[in-house]
Amino acid sequence: MDTATDPNKRVIVAAPRGYCAGVDRAVITVEKALETYGAPVYVRKQIVHNRHVVEDLEARGAIFVEELSEVPEDALVVFSAHGVSPAVHAEAAMRQLRTIDATCPLVTKVHREAKRFDTQDVDMFLIGHAGHEEVEGTMGEAPHRMTLVERPEDVDKLDLPTDKPMAWLSQTTLSVDETMETVTRLRQKFPLLMDPPSDDICYATQNRQQAVKQIAPKCDLMIVVGSRNSSNSVRLVEVALEAGAKASHRIDNAGEILPEWLEGVSAVGVTSGASVPDELVQGVLEYLQERGFPAAEEERLTEENLTFSLPPELRRDLKASALKH
Repeated sequence: MDTATDPNKRVIVAAPRGYCAGVDRAVITVEKALETYGAPVYVRKQIVHNRHVVEDLEARGAIFVEELSEVPEDALVVFSAHGVSPAVHAEAAMRQLRTIDATCPLVTKVHREAKRFDTQDVDMFLIGHAGHEEVEGTMGEAPHRMTLVERPEDVDKLDLPTDKPMAWLSQTTLSVDETMETVTRLRQKFPLLMDPPSDDICYATQNRQQAVKQIAPKCDLMIVVGSRNSSNSVRLVEVALEAGAKASHRIDNAGEILPEWLEGVSAVGVTSGASVPDELVQGVLEYLQERGFPAAEEERLTEENLTFSLPPELRRDLKASALKH
């Protein structure tokens, strides 16, 4: 191990990075549910897309399932931060499961927009990735009215009338630039295209992408901490390369860094996706220091002060439990 620091090297860590308000709320929801009701607490899908977080909650007594059919009668089930379709809510009610909905409020906002366009008889394009839980949940609000568009080049293949009003919505964790490119292409083909009342891509996704754009041009290597199924983490790798980083890699933790990535590298940028605990970033910074890199300098784009209150059904029971004690 080379522990002497090379004066020609630097490590820049991006801020904001890591947990956003929606992820923080979802993880705390499962933790508080375990404390309040005891194990097991079932969770439909991964509460957030991070392997480390899921394994930590499993160790405390959370049981992650793919579908509600795996949840026993009378059990408590938490819906993940990515949201669920009305069909899932209906199934839970039919089976009389106790539910806590930890859907991120910014995802709920997109669901509300979908319902509003549906009541106005307006068909929609949903910009997002097929198979992602958030996309499945949003499309479930009005499946008969929604067409999924995954990337800008898909617009050319759309065979829909161009002379009627259409609206666009998007998954909250996409690349801002690619989404706007897709919207521009949609507007060229569908001139009556309507925008959602406000931008769907979440503040945290945008902030993390802007913070990476700020430091990427100075970096020979950009390391993004985040799990493979985390859409916003995968986007950060692409954003870093587009913004000028010479190389960029996504890892779950410091153990996945390949030594050859650091050969000939003097400036390393580090960031993390919105579902990543900061201890995993600290592990990367320690790894770099052990290999001759200096302590990291942080470049902060903006302060994030947004917080979301816990789901109402959990708040009610927490309050009742506090009154008892």
